[in-house]
Amino acid sequence: MKNHSIQLQDYNYIFPKELIAQKPAHPRDSARLLVYNRRKNKVLYDRFINLAEYLPENAVLVFNQTKVVPARVRVRKATGGKAEILYLGKADNYIQILADRKLEIGSELFIKNKAVFRVQRQETKYYFLECLFPIAKIYSFLEKNGEAPLPPYIKHSPLSQSKLKQEYQTIFAKQQGSVAAPTASLHFSKRLLRKLKAAGIKTEFITLHVGLGTFAPVTEENLKKGILHTEWYEIPRRTLVRLNSYKKEKRPIIAVGTTVTRTLESASNPSGKLEKRQGDTNLFIQPGYYFKFVDGLMTNFHVPQSSLLILAAALVGRGKIMELYQEAIKRKFRLFSFGDGMLIV
Repeated sequence: MKNHSIQLQDYNYIFPKELIAQKPAHPRDSARLLVYNRRKNKVLYDRFINLAEYLPENAVLVFNQTKVVPARVRVRKATGGKAEILYLGKADNYIQILADRKLEIGSELFIKNKAVFRVQRQETKYYFLECLFPIAKIYSFLEKNGEAPLPPYIKHSPLSQSKLKQEYQTIFAKQQGSVAAPTASLHFSKRLLRKLKAAGIKTEFITLHVGLGTFAPVTEENLKKGILHTEWYEIPRRTLVRLNSYKKEKRPIIAVGTTVTRTLESASNPSGKLEKRQGDTNLFIQPGYYFKFVDGLMTNFHVPQSSLLILAAALVGRGKIMELYQEAIKRKFRLFSFGDGMLIV
């Protein structure tokens, strides 16, 4: 939907750099939680482990089970120079990447002394590489040689690469394809899921593969056209049937993360029934948007002027979301991907 009244500068805010979390809370469910109850206009503070106490009765939590690919790979050019590439996805018989420096068309890229890619072509800022091994093995290649594709603001993490790969992944990650984690789900542990089940909370899983666009700044064109970067989603058939049934029973549907919100809203028809099982979405949820399926949101604290912050504002209003962020900053909540979280019910 288009919304010409949105001003990007209205979503800017100042925060101390030391609040940017460089590693997740340990254990995961010990992360802090800000709860905003819209009906009562009440703000509460707790830890994730006690989440069940703040969810509406008969709530259904919907998670994104996408799996982050270790997409960042250090390679050597034929000239001997080093380069870093970021895998974005397959494109026909090639892989699409970003590189931190210029790559010569036709040249080969090496790991140790073995040629692994050939630079096939360049389109704008993207390169397309031919794999010098079966392209079907790209994920196992990345698992062996790649590093966690952390957001640009996580610069000083004390964790090792193998630890980061583990920590920047949800405990239920299943479908490979994301270059960023659905961060709201990082707070969930097996212990917390057991507590939720014991409290009668239903859990369901969908897939949306998070693209690099999640870190891209919102542009004037995004605001003007009311569309964002495209991401692919899928809802298993049985999950779709169950979710429609829960919705019909008026059970509150709580999206764990902006990716789940985007999926459920993209898949539902105007009367609030899920219809599309899979497809691409470029939906940009902004204040003024009418939510058809999602009743509440679990989310992290997002970077200023981001589409994720604007989505959260669509649920509670710009003024309220900025007020909640200021309160979180005042209380020294940890920010962004590895940071603390917020529940809006």
